[in-house]
Amino acid sequence: MAMRLPCSRRLRAVRRSVGDSMIAIQIADVDIGQLINAAKQRGTGAIVVFDGVVRDDDIREMELEAYEVVALKELEKIAEEARTLHNLCSVDIIHRIGRLSVGENILIIVVSAGHRKEAYEGSRFIIEAIKAGVPIWKKELTKDGSRWVPGEHAHGSGAVRR
Repeated sequence: MAMRLPCSRRLRAVRRSVGDSMIAIQIADVDIGQLINAAKQRGTGAIVVFDGVVRDDDIREMELEAYEVVALKELEKIAEEARTLHNLCSVDIIHRIGRLSVGENILIIVVSAGHRKEAYEGSRFIIEAIKAGVPIWKKELTKDGSRWVPGEHAHGSGAVRR
């Protein structure tokens, strides 16, 4: 069941709880500590957190857009596949959209497992799968204009627009 969160005029945000997973595409920042606490379940021996942030590559801001309905379904599939393949206890994937400044969180992945190997492998599987096929696009805004960041899935041209 999708729930709408406060959002800008142009972008919607969607969030779903699926079993022990929180899968979301949202504008609001993320309380990583809350996700870590929720991941501490019976049987958990390791929690891995991936926090992708807007890096300072001579940009002012980054704008993220998503084909939200499809992206959310893909994130859910990735979470379920990672849970099965890597024996994960919990999976949270929160991807932000909208305009973000340098240093802000873009993507948070929190996974828990009985052992560190499964947690690390599960987290790595998730980020690689997201980069390979989830329809989310990044545009870098610089002092010289803007450019779409070419993804590993070939969305966006990477050309600078002035």
